[in-house]
Amino acid sequence: MAKNDKSEKATPKKKADERKKGRVARSPDINGAIVLLASILALSAFGPGMWRRVEEATLGVLAFVSTPGVVDNRGVEQLFLTTGTHIGMALLPILVACVVAGVGASVAQVGFKPAPKALWEPQKLNPITGAKNIFGLNALMETAKSSLKIAVVGAIIAIAVFPKLEEMAALVGMPAAALLPHMASLILSIAQRAAIAYLVIGLLDFVYQKHRFEKNLRMDKEEIKQEHKQQELPNEVKGAQRRRAIEMSRARMMDAVPTADVIVTNPTHFSVALRYDSGNAAPVVVAKGADHLALRIRTRAAEHGVAVVPDPPLARTLYASVEVGRMIPEELYQAVAQLLAYVYKVAGAQRSAA
Repeated sequence: MAKNDKSEKATPKKKADERKKGRVARSPDINGAIVLLASILALSAFGPGMWRRVEEATLGVLAFVSTPGVVDNRGVEQLFLTTGTHIGMALLPILVACVVAGVGASVAQVGFKPAPKALWEPQKLNPITGAKNIFGLNALMETAKSSLKIAVVGAIIAIAVFPKLEEMAALVGMPAAALLPHMASLILSIAQRAAIAYLVIGLLDFVYQKHRFEKNLRMDKEEIKQEHKQQELPNEVKGAQRRRAIEMSRARMMDAVPTADVIVTNPTHFSVALRYDSGNAAPVVVAKGADHLALRIRTRAAEHGVAVVPDPPLARTLYASVEVGRMIPEELYQAVAQLLAYVYKVAGAQRSAA
């Protein structure tokens, strides 16, 4: 059915299925903004204690190097251990605040429902899909959004800094003990404004991502009707239907293997059967399989004299990106054309020799 016929909102079942795959509406900008705010608040709260620990570590180093007689391997090891402990304890509150804020922001957006299936999706390794993500329309939209975010946050920082330039110039010559707290307060104030602006941008982006996600999930009336039919059936009947559908699909694929022009293999893990005729603009995948099914496709091809050609990168890409009965995408035309030309050349040479 045409894409523009998908005018119905996604059903709860489809949303649940997409969630199991880790596909949810969320904005990374909200996570970034909340983590930034948490780090600023943690710096404001724990800054004095951090400063004392860094001061203690610095004084310890100076005291150690001022007595050359104790400088040996054990002394240096103890120095690094003590200094690392001071620095680690100083940074620990900031790290904990950032981790808690990041996890909390994610849970607030999508809830706490882990999706193990999202950890391994072979299609994510498809280089064709990756190239579309990098150079496609969505990438251009993300680039425009990033540029807008930088411009807005930069403008807010500039508005906060410019009125204080004279005040900052007057700090020249101030003792370090008085200068550092003053500068830290000024920097934290500017960072807070930038973080709040970033949070507002993140909230707007979340609304956009949710709208975009809901739009992509839309269904047509026939899909909803079929889903309702499936939900009304007992689980045993659904399972039997799925098994029967898989068996029939595989039987049709195996019947189509002898009609293929070439079988592209991994050579052991994947097999993809391609057929080209003048009725189509490009070669069509008539069968594909992995592992045991891939072996069955190669065996049947050998029985009917269909060429089997090892090409691991092409086989993996075809298996991951093209469904059975679909034409290959335009970006694979050249690779498949070279493969078919080779197969036709070998077949022609064999006929001439015969």
